[in-house]
Amino acid sequence: MRQGSVRGEDSPPGGSHDGTARGAGEHGWDDGLYGGGSGDDAPAGPSPAGSPSDGAAPDGAAPNGGEPPQAAGRHRHRRGGGGSGKGGGGARPPRRKRRVLRWTATVVAVLILGTAGAGYLYYQYLNGKIQTDDLNLGDHRAPEATPNAAGQTPLNILLIGSDSRNTKENLKLGGSKESVGAPPLADVQMLLHLSADRSNMSVISMPRDTLLDIPKCTDRDDGKVYPAKSLTMTNETLERGGPGCTVATWEKLTDIRIDHFLMVDFSGVVDMADAVGGVPVCVDANIYSHTSKGKGSGLKLTKGTHDIKGKQALQWLRTRYGFDGGTDISRAKAQHMYMNALVRKLRENTGLSSPNKLRNLAETAIDALKVDDGLDSIKKLYDLGNELKKVPPKRTTMTTMPWQYAVSDHDRVEPKPGDAEQLFRLVRDDIALDGKDKKKPKKSAEEKLSDDPAAPDAQIAVQVQNGTRTDAEAPATGRAGEVAQLLVGKGFTRSTSDPTEPEAQEKTVISYPSKELEGDAQRVAKSLGLPLSSVKQSTDVSGVTLTVGADWREGDTPPKAPKKDDKTPSSAEAMNGSDKKQCMHVDPNYTW
Repeated sequence: MRQGSVRGEDSPPGGSHDGTARGAGEHGWDDGLYGGGSGDDAPAGPSPAGSPSDGAAPDGAAPNGGEPPQAAGRHRHRRGGGGSGKGGGGARPPRRKRRVLRWTATVVAVLILGTAGAGYLYYQYLNGKIQTDDLNLGDHRAPEATPNAAGQTPLNILLIGSDSRNTKENLKLGGSKESVGAPPLADVQMLLHLSADRSNMSVISMPRDTLLDIPKCTDRDDGKVYPAKSLTMTNETLERGGPGCTVATWEKLTDIRIDHFLMVDFSGVVDMADAVGGVPVCVDANIYSHTSKGKGSGLKLTKGTHDIKGKQALQWLRTRYGFDGGTDISRAKAQHMYMNALVRKLRENTGLSSPNKLRNLAETAIDALKVDDGLDSIKKLYDLGNELKKVPPKRTTMTTMPWQYAVSDHDRVEPKPGDAEQLFRLVRDDIALDGKDKKKPKKSAEEKLSDDPAAPDAQIAVQVQNGTRTDAEAPATGRAGEVAQLLVGKGFTRSTSDPTEPEAQEKTVISYPSKELEGDAQRVAKSLGLPLSSVKQSTDVSGVTLTVGADWREGDTPPKAPKKDDKTPSSAEAMNGSDKKQCMHVDPNYTW
């Protein structure tokens, strides 16, 4: 972990014991994690004699109703929400101890049902409060999804949780004054996929300490260019121009086209949980995530199911030490449970029969959100909510990106080879992660082919690249030239080899830049015996481009594609949205 740019629990805290830090402890947040002290100085949390389910809201919570503190008017391209800066001023203080809860689940659930139910209340007023930013700051866009037989297309939304400490509300809920002005990090990232026919929904969470290759990002506001970085914590993407860089990183990793993003900070969580009357969660033993070692959240519950809200909702969402395993993965499971329960609660309309409660919930959600330009009105958010609302909880599947400990840093993780790509492919192909898709009739070869007819073979220009490099092997020498000559022998006389080495490619792929060249690309694939699934549209190429992958390092015939396995990998630890029996396993070291 890099000092000053990533926050974790394994380094010295910063900050001082000022009034703000003490306030954080009073609200169940561990001062040691947020710059206000650690170890023996940390607050002890609720006493054993206290009620484990008091549900009290923190003093710093934004009030329900009344005039919101934010001035009306569109706050376009204001980074970080609520006045957060891009780069901050001066050297960044040591903040690695601070830990942010994963509260994005709350907001997406509100959008799914709460905001949609609120309708057009205070339409113009809420419109003026929406904050927007650019969708994608990278040079690459994943190809658009192919419509199904009915002309419907999937919808992909990236949910981002910012750890910004740049408002009074956020500081009261956990943070130090030293963090003001520092750029926020994307500590929560969840990709929500709504199927084309709106029958099912899949969510993929990414652990915050995942190491990825981050693409070059260009801030469209000031023109600043952030060069590409290798093996970098994914949460750093947000400080590289804004949420559009986080979107660009996901598209590069998954090759999934992202249609929208929703970003939120955590100051509205308390009001949201209170507005629905509490969210039911379960633990299989008494739990006390004590703060005596500077690591706990302060969460204290007895065995069984509890409706949590206010302070306890915050504690639940940020608890790591207390759930079995004590890892970021365990915390993600708890967040999935919370989100599923909140969605069910909202669908049942429990506690939300009053128009005043709906108004409070809608205003709270809008205050907390920043969205892309495609969601810049209440009408568009309302329409999005209606689309998401079509999916029943029983067809909602929560997963965590399959991971393994990183080779370069055993304290971090990386996508698990095979399983992670399998999960991403299922989403790209719009295959339900719960395995309950209706069986689709096999398409004929004619239905699979492009509507655009291919040109004669001798007129199709093909550029061949050598992408056969792997982590263990250098590129196969002269491979691009060999395959180019193979194509010439098959009649594609305008085939040439490209001497530049592309990124390593696990499987051979044929790319084309625009729809009018799709038929030509498919013709090349057919002549080589490659499956049509290897043909992809990409803005990274200027013409039909064959990138020879590591699967075809030698020979004149590419390997046959293995039979597709459309099962969700067990390592994704899928959780069904309608399962009311979910219960978090408590670490025996944190029970009482």
